Amino acid sequence: MTTDLDQAHKDGVAPWDIRVEGLSDFHVTVFQDRFPVTMGHLLFVPNYNTVEVIRDCFDSALRHGQSLVNAGDCDAFNVGINMGKAAGQTVMYPHVHLIPRRNGDCQDPVGGVRGVVAGQANYKKTGYQLPQ
Repeated sequence: MTTDLDQAHKDGVAPWDIRVEGLSDFHVTVFQDRFPVTMGHLLFVPNYNTVEVIRDCFDSALRHGQSLVNAGDCDAFNVGINMGKAAGQTVMYPHVHLIPRRNGDCQDPVGGVRGVVAGQANYKKTGYQLPQ
């Protein structure tokens, strides 16, 4: 396991290169996502791969997401992390996604991040099934 972002870059594990200077600090480096889900999709990456610094990433992402809502740049936002291949992680160094959301950006936003498993997002619709 790579323990810091500089080493992850050297090892080729961390492919991010479009740094967002105004949001980065000692613990967290912020990058634009190369394959954004929505306009403004950012990655909050821990400079040190520890639980405490990953928590700092979540804190920074939540604060920035709320600032975007307060400024009227988006209507809402999702914050999340994929940990492990079964969860969809493709870059094997931790990073927290901030995905700004806008009214109408998808047909049915009910369930939000629950949509990572097909058919399970909108638990209010017919067809939802409890996991087995």
